[in-house]
Amino acid sequence: MPTVTSFGQTKDGTETQLFTLSNAHGLTATITNYGGIITSLLVPDQAGQLGDIVLGFDKLADYQGEGPLASPYFGALIGRYGNRLKNGQFTLDGKKYQLAKNNGPNALHGGVKGFDKVVWQAEPGTSADGQTLKLTYLSKDGEEGYPGNLTATVVYTLINDDALKIDYTATTDKPTPLNLTNHSYFNLHHGQAKNNFGHVLTLNADRYTVVDNTLIPTGELRPVQGTPMDFRQPHAIGERLAKVEGPAPGGYDHNWVLNGQGMRAVATVYEPTTGRTMEMLTDQPGVQFYSGNFLDGKLKGKGGTVYNQHYGFCLETQHFPDSPNQPKFPSTILRPGETFKSTTIYKFGVRK
Repeated sequence: MPTVTSFGQTKDGTETQLFTLSNAHGLTATITNYGGIITSLLVPDQAGQLGDIVLGFDKLADYQGEGPLASPYFGALIGRYGNRLKNGQFTLDGKKYQLAKNNGPNALHGGVKGFDKVVWQAEPGTSADGQTLKLTYLSKDGEEGYPGNLTATVVYTLINDDALKIDYTATTDKPTPLNLTNHSYFNLHHGQAKNNFGHVLTLNADRYTVVDNTLIPTGELRPVQGTPMDFRQPHAIGERLAKVEGPAPGGYDHNWVLNGQGMRAVATVYEPTTGRTMEMLTDQPGVQFYSGNFLDGKLKGKGGTVYNQHYGFCLETQHFPDSPNQPKFPSTILRPGETFKSTTIYKFGVRK
């Protein structure tokens, strides 16, 4: 069974816990029921030395920071709608809904108090695959402007063959947009690399969603061929960073249209110094690859580490941004009687 320790109280006095999942090879994943945040992920390098490969904080209070010291969603579960919705609006079955504009003119990652800032009900356990943590949250009708009572369940499993699996399910009593993801920032050099430039990324995607100057998709699905967005063959993240076009300052913050359907391998990251590899599998149609452009050195993370620009990267499996306002994109509307189900797996290894 996972171990459980206190993680302190939220600002409103709610108790939180840390749950540590482990396997026979020494891998550990530590997750808090505040925001479903992965606070630590210990993975061995080519010498067998464990290192923490996710960005985050040592204290709950830091995850609840505000203003310039607010957490940029380190390790958190994101909902109801991951990524951006144009003008904080959508129309569903003829009714217009207005959300908080918390990212310039747009709504981002579920609103002012999204799934990343609530306390989930937690149930640690074990399965045939490994130790588990089941998290459940009821998002009430009207919360952050979204319709319907939505029950979301996320199960983290630290699989015995060195993978972290995330299973998402959700049901609702009114039609509602839904786009769930996890926002972990990775640095496979166990926090010792000054940036992610040397990480080598492969991404199985022929197209990406072009965005406007507020990072909202224009509707165009542009081929990656001949652009810095082409990761169909391995490329270091820093290799073409300066050539990335668009409003994202200094790098990648785009959604790629993943090839294939159903559960499949979509991305691999290799860090040559440590030999660590991370393979990602998902059943989702897209992934937001974000190169940590907005990290600016103001945040001090675990052990006092300063998180400068490009210190970590994200691979957020998802439906496309702004899908409720883009009729040509795959639908993200969940209706009563339906059950949303999705799985993403991060599988770890080494190359020597």
